[in-house]
Amino acid sequence: QIQVWASGGGLVEAGGSLNLSCTTYGLTFTNYAMGWFRQPPEKEREETSCISRSGDITEYADSVKGRFTISRDNAKNILYLQMDSLKPEDTAMYYCVVRKSMYCSGSAGWYDVPGKGTQVTVSS
Repeated sequence: QIQVWASGGGLVEAGGSLNLSCTTYGLTFTNYAMGWFRQPPEKEREETSCISRSGDITEYADSVKGRFTISRDNAKNILYLQMDSLKPEDTAMYYCVVRKSMYCSGSAGWYDVPGKGTQVTVSS
């Protein structure tokens, strides 16, 4: 069974940084593009970033562009999200997700796989 586990969240002051990690189980990590979603309290889930299978193509939502960096280590099967210049509006539960494609572009969509998110809370 495919599972994804995110970690590295916590409480940080505005302007601070956090580095999230995601470990996957039950899939061939290098076959898929990966992404990070977040869900703020009482709001819809939002896609923040995506990285292609090889790691050479990345995409970001406008809300995080220039502050967040997505990366992956295909040798270790780990996905990362470096978050800098954090703002209170970044407060959310963060999830890593598996794309139904090797690439971020197109209409492939995302797999709905069970997993553990990690809470990020940014104080003002």
